[in-house]
Amino acid sequence: MKEIYILGIETSCDETAAAIVKNGQDILSNVVQSQVKLHQKFGGVVPEVASRKHIETIYAVVDEAFATAGLGYEDIAAVAVTNRPGLIGALLVGVSFAKAFAYSINKPIIAVNHLHGHIYANFLEKPDIELPCICLVVSGGHTSLVYMPSRQEYRVIGETRDDAAGEAFDKVARFLGLSYPGGPAVEKAAREGTPGVHKLPRVFLDKDDFEFSFSGLKTAVMNQWRKLEKLGQANVNDMAAEFQQALVEVLVEKTIRAAQKYQVKTVLMAGGVAANSLLRNSLTKRAAEEQLKVAFPSLSLCTDNAAMIAGQAYMQYKCGDFASLELNAYPGLLSL
Repeated sequence: MKEIYILGIETSCDETAAAIVKNGQDILSNVVQSQVKLHQKFGGVVPEVASRKHIETIYAVVDEAFATAGLGYEDIAAVAVTNRPGLIGALLVGVSFAKAFAYSINKPIIAVNHLHGHIYANFLEKPDIELPCICLVVSGGHTSLVYMPSRQEYRVIGETRDDAAGEAFDKVARFLGLSYPGGPAVEKAAREGTPGVHKLPRVFLDKDDFEFSFSGLKTAVMNQWRKLEKLGQANVNDMAAEFQQALVEVLVEKTIRAAQKYQVKTVLMAGGVAANSLLRNSLTKRAAEEQLKVAFPSLSLCTDNAAMIAGQAYMQYKCGDFASLELNAYPGLLSL
């Protein structure tokens, strides 16, 4: 079989990333330049700051990807780039670079949906995942349950009506005075606390659907915290532990219910929040109880990276799904 090398470029938020993947499977390089320290002082990602940093670093990141892979520009078959969803300024940096680079070396362009990339990260490490399956896509901007009859078919069966899970982590962390990014900060504090000391709602857990809502949970944290502070009973670790438990419990139970309804044997996770250890352990335990197989990417492939973009692009390459130089970026999802 002819070896197909694809360059992937990812700039949807605050990571500038480039990777080269062979035949949709073998990661030859996966370079990620994080902006976390840059945005920490603001308590969250500042879109304009992120865009400017992408411009400063994208050339060096792509060059490092080629150097690490030991390949030249002529060796790649296509240039893949995330063009939706994400921060529009950040996306435009990646798309503009990809178009110019592909044109200069006379290679085709492949436009990749960021969430397709996150889902594909599972297949980078486990190509033989049994389908159909249910995938929980959970990140800073998205929380959805997706039914997948095949590798390239995505049917959204439920999603958040307000805050995404990762967004709730960030907002609660900021309110409790924890650091950014909120997910790791809350998880760290929760290890020193006890869930159940405070009682928070399991929003939508009683509803017979696959929708999520985390805005109310966030508000419940804020209201209880203010009362506890007045009583002198506020404990950050206990509140973080209960918040994390409440959020994870809903994610896990809804995922299991979806697997049962759609009669699948496999559940997947994808996205940055899939790195949360309580979520990984809880879903693994519940899946085992229901005799379901479970898979999720390694930690480095949960967060934004370009290997997942290059991997997903290989599937599109085989189908002849190419973009033109008129390719644009879109902040919204459009469709999964």
